[in-house]
Amino acid sequence: MAHMENYNILLLGILVIIVTIVVQMMVASISKARQPGAIPGKIDADLSHGSFVFRANRTFGNSVENAPGILGAGFLAIFAAADPFWAGLWVWIYALSRLAHMALYYGIATEQNPSPRSYFFLLALIANVALLIQAGLSLI
Repeated sequence: MAHMENYNILLLGILVIIVTIVVQMMVASISKARQPGAIPGKIDADLSHGSFVFRANRTFGNSVENAPGILGAGFLAIFAAADPFWAGLWVWIYALSRLAHMALYYGIATEQNPSPRSYFFLLALIANVALLIQAGLSLI
């Protein structure tokens, strides 16, 4: 197995992903709590993309839904001794794509499909699948 320090770039990318999710959790929680009559754990069903509260909560939820795949693939890549350069590159493509997705979701209120954020969602998905394939091939 390659030395762990070879995976520092990958691990820094994972750190960015986790910090991004924590920041999104804080933004979603604070924006919702500031709403008049806010009830913990409930979001008004009438809210949609025109509401920052809705977009902040969906951004956080989408990140939480996608995180297990990249985190699992990242750690599998380390344990399988996948090439550190490529594994780190895929994690950073994912991390930066998710940051762009977040910025676009926060900034653009649209019901359009695909929306501008959809392209970064897709890029992150491709990076996740590529890392998973790389990790899997390293096990063979």
